[in-house]
Amino acid sequence: MKKRMLCIAVGIAATLPTISFAESPYFSLKDGDGFKRFSLSAGWLHAMPQGKPNGVNINTSVKKGDYAVGDVQLDTVTNAIANTKEGAAQKEKLLGVAKLGTTLGLIENGTLTSNMSGKANINSLESWNSADAGLKADNVDTLGIMANYFFTDNISLEFKAGIPPKVDIKGQGQINAPVLGIATPEGKLDTPIIGGIANGLINGIGGIPLDTQIPITNLAQSKKAASATAWLPAAELHYQFGKSGVNKFRPYIGVGVMYAHFTNVKLDSGINQDLVAAGHMVQNVLDGKAGAALEGKTSSADLSVKVKADDAWAPMATLGATYDFNDRWFGVGSVTYAPMSGDAKITVVNNNTGKELIQANTKIDIDPLITYLGVGYRF
Repeated sequence: MKKRMLCIAVGIAATLPTISFAESPYFSLKDGDGFKRFSLSAGWLHAMPQGKPNGVNINTSVKKGDYAVGDVQLDTVTNAIANTKEGAAQKEKLLGVAKLGTTLGLIENGTLTSNMSGKANINSLESWNSADAGLKADNVDTLGIMANYFFTDNISLEFKAGIPPKVDIKGQGQINAPVLGIATPEGKLDTPIIGGIANGLINGIGGIPLDTQIPITNLAQSKKAASATAWLPAAELHYQFGKSGVNKFRPYIGVGVMYAHFTNVKLDSGINQDLVAAGHMVQNVLDGKAGAALEGKTSSADLSVKVKADDAWAPMATLGATYDFNDRWFGVGSVTYAPMSGDAKITVVNNNTGKELIQANTKIDIDPLITYLGVGYRF
């Protein structure tokens, strides 16, 4: 008897959730007043990013300090001298000594060799900001798919998806590397008699103020600076006005959340080449060849450029409407806004050592305004 009562109790307990679920006005398993529980639509989805480009923050492995200059052209040094009264005076000294060195045969083809170029104290390449440069997502079109589950005739949960579009990312602005510091020629010539005199003259020049910009890359050099495949699933809670079977035209409002994930992120080939050249510049400085860095020469590094766009979340709000052709088929249109932004990171790595030579970071304000036109079916 007790076992029988226990089985009856278990059976009642098992059916209670189903009964309460079925009788709930929000999660009823019945069709209620005739509305359809599910709907599915497909159509044209057009996204128009509203965000503006932000600046680019650049960090390199060239810390503040002294670096050997190595072999360098005299013109390279004079072109990098600060355009100040002090710079003009030091430039005159340098040219005077160089003229004498050329006459004595110590300087050939305008090259200051490593035993006279000395060192440069560089204080500007560790970190800087290019405020006028940045990235901006372009408009995209794709097939959108919207699936709705209706809790009631008015309240539904919509899942948004579609074919992941390829997003072109436009570039804006020129990125330059600032070279600020003090160059100090040092005479280390070992030529008898003449070398000793020349060393004294070279050391007498003193510190030369440097102030120049090395062009790195123009982000606007091509129609697109980068491209990526965007995965943009979203979920949204809707409230639809009107009543099934009564109102053919039914506006709705919705709020929800959107997630963005980016794959196949690729840089423009021209920008990629420019960043490789910048990596050689940094490696040359680290190798004690700051002069070669100024002259854009190839370094000892084997370089690769990597780019990554971080995932992002954003709230979203929608205004839309449906129009019933019959109790099954309907047309739908909506406008959605999502204040979305994400971070992009570009790194230049020396594959020989695994050392990261350059890291550039920028924020991309996407802020898409999304329009959707589709045809759906209820079942």
